[in-house]
Amino acid sequence: MENFIKVTDDLGREVNIPFPPKRIISTVPSTTEFLFDLGLGDRVISKTKFCKYPKDKIAKLPNIGGTKDLYFDKINLLDPDIIFANEEENSKNQIEALMDKFTVYVCKVRNYAEALQNILNTGKIVGAETKAFEIANHIHTGFSQLPIMQNSLSVLYLIWKNPYMAAGKDTFINSMIDKCGFKNAIEDNNSRYPQLTEEEIQALNPDLIFLSSEPFPFTQKHIPEIQNLLPNTKIELVDGEMFSWFESHLLKAGKYFKDLIQKINS
Repeated sequence: MENFIKVTDDLGREVNIPFPPKRIISTVPSTTEFLFDLGLGDRVISKTKFCKYPKDKIAKLPNIGGTKDLYFDKINLLDPDIIFANEEENSKNQIEALMDKFTVYVCKVRNYAEALQNILNTGKIVGAETKAFEIANHIHTGFSQLPIMQNSLSVLYLIWKNPYMAAGKDTFINSMIDKCGFKNAIEDNNSRYPQLTEEEIQALNPDLIFLSSEPFPFTQKHIPEIQNLLPNTKIELVDGEMFSWFESHLLKAGKYFKDLIQKINS
């Protein structure tokens, strides 16, 4: 007789999950990486087209499409025990359609504390609690070593161009900005990813602008245009994965943020 565990996902849904799940689909690149870091690579049966890590181990996995453009026919053929999804990364309509046929666990992570809890929740669901606790503890240790900032510099974190879009308050990115000891230049609590005109960027007049590597791939060539708007603002290219991947990728984020803070303060 197959065993099941009953859990409540971050949407408040009760989900009955075969335990331990043997055929796992992740619809989020950071979750795919995390499942491998939990030692469950032999149970992960697919990848999205945006999955990157671990590069050598996911190379031969079947591609189930993009995070917001999943291939239902492939998922049906793979017949997973569980699908891990995220309320922000995935399309609501697509995930709800998958719920009609498969066991789907949806996480919602908007801050650091929720990220650690999600790591523990996932570990429990897949039968890897000990490893999940180990990862969460290592992340906590890394973040606890970040320097305490005396003067909180304001940061405008840009994620898109044409139009310019920024990360607002109710985002995981904002939580990482806060952990670094900076403050978000976007003060509106109700606008998660506001569009900004050049005039609005100038009016914000932040101390720092972070140009993210994702989802828009900002590079060095984009700096002069923004520097012309704000000649006295310091502009940094930053690794978007460190600011937005909320699972085991955070193991690398503590050192990355420590180095970033030192660079800005130098």
